[in-house]
Amino acid sequence: MTEQERILQLRNELHEHNHRYYVLNQPVISDQDFDFLMHELQDLEAKHPEMDDPNSPTQRVGSDLNQEFQQVAHRYPMLSLANTYNEQEVTEWYASVKKLLAGEPFEVCCEMKYDGLSISLTYEKGRLTRAVTRGDGIHGDDVTANVKTIRSIPLILQQQTDIPYPDSFEIRGEILMPWTVFQRLNEEREEAGEQLFANPRNAASGTLKSQKSELVASRQLDAYLYSMLGEQLPTDGHFENLETARSWGFKISEGMKKTTSLDEIFEYIHFWDKERKNLPVATDGIVLKVNSLRQQRALGFTAKSPRWAIAYKFKAERARTRLVEVTYQVGRTGAITPVANMEPVLLAGTTVKRATLNNEDFIRSFDLHIGDYVFVEKGGEIIPKIVGVDVENRPLDAQPVQFISHCPICGTELVRYEGEAAYYCPNDAGCPPQIKGRIEHFIARKAMNIESLGPETVDDYYQQGLIHNIADLYDIRVDQINGDGSREKSAQKVVKGIRYTVNVPFERVVFALGIRFIGETSAKLLARHFKTMDALANASLDELQQVEGIGEVMAKSVVAYFHNEENQRILARLKEEGLQMALSEEQQQGLSNTLSGKSIVISGVFSQHSRDEYKAIIEQHGGKNVGSISAKTSFVLAGENMGPSKLQKAQKLNIPIVTEQEFLQMLSNPSENTEPSTPSEPSEPSEITQPSTPSNPSEPSAPTEPSTPVQLSLFDDL
Repeated sequence: MTEQERILQLRNELHEHNHRYYVLNQPVISDQDFDFLMHELQDLEAKHPEMDDPNSPTQRVGSDLNQEFQQVAHRYPMLSLANTYNEQEVTEWYASVKKLLAGEPFEVCCEMKYDGLSISLTYEKGRLTRAVTRGDGIHGDDVTANVKTIRSIPLILQQQTDIPYPDSFEIRGEILMPWTVFQRLNEEREEAGEQLFANPRNAASGTLKSQKSELVASRQLDAYLYSMLGEQLPTDGHFENLETARSWGFKISEGMKKTTSLDEIFEYIHFWDKERKNLPVATDGIVLKVNSLRQQRALGFTAKSPRWAIAYKFKAERARTRLVEVTYQVGRTGAITPVANMEPVLLAGTTVKRATLNNEDFIRSFDLHIGDYVFVEKGGEIIPKIVGVDVENRPLDAQPVQFISHCPICGTELVRYEGEAAYYCPNDAGCPPQIKGRIEHFIARKAMNIESLGPETVDDYYQQGLIHNIADLYDIRVDQINGDGSREKSAQKVVKGIRYTVNVPFERVVFALGIRFIGETSAKLLARHFKTMDALANASLDELQQVEGIGEVMAKSVVAYFHNEENQRILARLKEEGLQMALSEEQQQGLSNTLSGKSIVISGVFSQHSRDEYKAIIEQHGGKNVGSISAKTSFVLAGENMGPSKLQKAQKLNIPIVTEQEFLQMLSNPSENTEPSTPSEPSEPSEITQPSTPSNPSEPSAPTEPSTPVQLSLFDDL
């Protein structure tokens, strides 16, 4: 046998052993023997570079070289599922499907709702060619190099049945960090003094976005697949297609089950509500899908989710443990957050030691004492919170929790502003957590969006003395952060990312300043009202309160910020660096008060602009975007396929409905505006329909129906 032939043989053997170990859990050789074969293959491949194969088992080791993620478009958009939290809503969904299918028999596939990072894998001729994160549902990050390190994801498909895999298809699922790995990772981070991951989902997401695939490989991520898409799928059945995919080497949940009645669905839900605690990975619910792809296409979609699927979310698990002490954290705005430190207790798969106590009022509402036995839940299966106290078993020597009076970091006396529940440290210029917090806020995605920086990097630069405020970022040089010379590329990326912020719009600059009590929406209101930073900085208390949505506390905070001499110096430096200190001429020309005082709900898909564009247009013309219909809603901007529930509620409350054309006419000829039509005038959209093709990729429609079965699972099970 030649060395080239041995390379091919070793690759086949190692692919098979990977599948047996990580998917079937049925290894046939020892870890030592596996490593021996892997080393042999690595040595042979090094001798024969002409035999290079991106899907070789050796690629699972990963690389220590930095990589940049490329944004790519999803062939099939990844939409979200509608959530339900009780059995009555499941019953209503089931009845709706039955009605829409006009009594035609149907099956429902029940499966676990894994709590991880959504991934879409593309296979061409049986080989993994691309792995893309969910992203915004339309575009995601190409993380193929990192995904190749996950042993349960096949690089090359097997052919164990007489059903061949299609030449090209997608399969979607969740990237997960097993509980055991998560626990070990957090123990290591705690010993190293690093910030702990909040939950396995965050840990998996952070790991998969690592710039080094070698790190990803070391984290031992797992993956479960739950949806196939393509034009040549084996059958019309979702369940059957996944079972076939299992024979090709994919890891498919053993808990998946087909049902034909509500009773069977509830039996499945009740079983897994208890049994899920024994699973090796995190779950937070059940997903129910009409099994037939033909029936899925008939049922179609609402504007946001499929009618043929729904997610049932489990109720939060509760545990009892003892409160040991209360410590205090300082946020970027100086807000003091009390934290309960408890005896470790197992809750929803992880060991919980800490829980937020929100503020002093929260502590008083429970009459918390040190030594109390408390009941803890995980909100949304993620964030621990205290929900009760076992007062009857309170120790005799238990002492009431006394809220602190001074900052635990810098020692400054705390203040409590009128109307606020939290206490604050007013030393915003000298309190380290506030300084670092403001810098972290400044670089965040919705602010200046400096993707090359993160909290750990900010802390590192702060400790080195490179940065003490947001303006210091612009003084950073490549040679200062290049280490021993091996990080020049990443250092250049950091500096380039910082310099690129000169293109960030004025509204986001105002938000990025981190003015206490000023969030994203209020920053937009202030920027659009005053138009320049100078005008905002010189605004009086009365002038600020004239802006709709800006109250006295917010106005006082703005005045205090701009009258602070240190902040004035920082702003002057930012201006010198070229940051946007005023609305662009284009933005100012587009502003009007046509929609002033109006609260508007957007529903459906549109042909002229995207939903995000319409939200921006509404704000530019003085209107306010709201997410749900109420008696205070001025009108609904309705595109095609308006959600039936929104239409029904608008009709019930007699809320006017405005079409896309009417809305644009309203803005182009404000003097000729007439009252919007009532909801009784437009014709109600058909309940069984495919969404029309929109120009906006953020509100995608289903692909047109092909001649062969296509799985229209265009959504993220999260």
